[in-house]
Amino acid sequence: MSEKKAIINCNIFDFEGLKKGYYVIFTDKILEVGPMERFRGADSVEDLHGGFLLPGLVNAHTHVYSTFARGIMIPFNPKSFKDILTQLWWKLDSKLDMEAIYYSALVSSIEFIRNGVTTIIDHHASGIIRGTLETLKKAIVDEMGLRGIFCFETSDRFDVDEAIEENLSFSRKKDEKSAGLFGLHASLSLSSETLEKISKVLGDLPIHIHVAESEEDEEDALEKYGVRVVERLEKYGLLNENSILAHCVHINEKEARMIAERKCFIVVNPTSNMNNAVGLPDLKLFEEKGIKVLLGNDGLGYNLTRDLMNLYFSQKLLHKDPAYFSLNDLWKVLKNNYDLAGRIFGVELGKIEKGYEADMITLDYIPPTPLSENNVHGHVFFGMFDNWKVKDTIVAGEYLMKNYALRVDVDSIFGKAREIAKKVWSRL
Repeated sequence: MSEKKAIINCNIFDFEGLKKGYYVIFTDKILEVGPMERFRGADSVEDLHGGFLLPGLVNAHTHVYSTFARGIMIPFNPKSFKDILTQLWWKLDSKLDMEAIYYSALVSSIEFIRNGVTTIIDHHASGIIRGTLETLKKAIVDEMGLRGIFCFETSDRFDVDEAIEENLSFSRKKDEKSAGLFGLHASLSLSSETLEKISKVLGDLPIHIHVAESEEDEEDALEKYGVRVVERLEKYGLLNENSILAHCVHINEKEARMIAERKCFIVVNPTSNMNNAVGLPDLKLFEEKGIKVLLGNDGLGYNLTRDLMNLYFSQKLLHKDPAYFSLNDLWKVLKNNYDLAGRIFGVELGKIEKGYEADMITLDYIPPTPLSENNVHGHVFFGMFDNWKVKDTIVAGEYLMKNYALRVDVDSIFGKAREIAKKVWSRL
């Protein structure tokens, strides 16, 4: 019988209400939640002494392969978004071998765990194709203990047939901690011949693709094919239900309607969009059309609370309205992350309630002003997020980090990663 673990004397916040002075009993799933006066013991107990217990975070769009870009020094003087791709990202990903992919995944996992991210939806690219998604799963899921949804970035830069097979073969191996989608880069790097090939084998598998991240993507589609990006994807029957369309900064109303009709999700990445100077997504448009919005970080770091804060502030700026986009609106986006990831895995994520997966994080937080159910949202956003220091990270009931200490040898992994990064950089 699985060990019953308990976390006691905690303040539970799952982006709805506050439960003060509660306990949680769990194995791989949450078994019991209640006020401390009802607690009757467990096999092992952690006392938070008034600390906070939250659901682990879901990053709905990231690029683990970008790990070795940190500190990279190469000629870089982009004049357009395409220049950013060709001068940096396409140079880096093309030189990654299996060892670099594996250590990128280990390092990323460590950083995600430290930042309370318990599930990632990754969009992978590398010069080597076959077996890369299994390598990511081995490192991130099997060894480090996170949940992961993976795909390979099909593009005319690569061997298209190999990329198609890598996506399809991995997608057949699904469980409660790992799954696959069909990855594509973007319209601007996919020929009609490639889209036709994909359309013949895709079936009902959801796709994960960058859409209208920059104006260049739309301009390319209009100039070469006479239609906009989303129209082009629809033409080939690729907009399957639960597909993830990243960015969508420059889509128009017609495209938004098509996305809504096909029950696809848009994943926004505001920090990356600002860094690349491509514009900002219009969540008001997405909301008006009934599109469910997710949040990712496009591989730019690991702390998702930065992207939550940037989304909140940037939408107010975009619409020049300080009253637009409330914290409740922000929590809806976060809940969509949980809902889609849970749907893909076939589990319940995102709440501290009986029957949900025991994916949880703890934080010490001493409020400098009164804390209540009415104002807890402000304490979390303006207090915890501003000084985000996760103490424990738990996935499926297992402590991946306890009292700030991970269960792996971080120094050894980082030391090896530095050696591999040097090799990768020398190949650029």
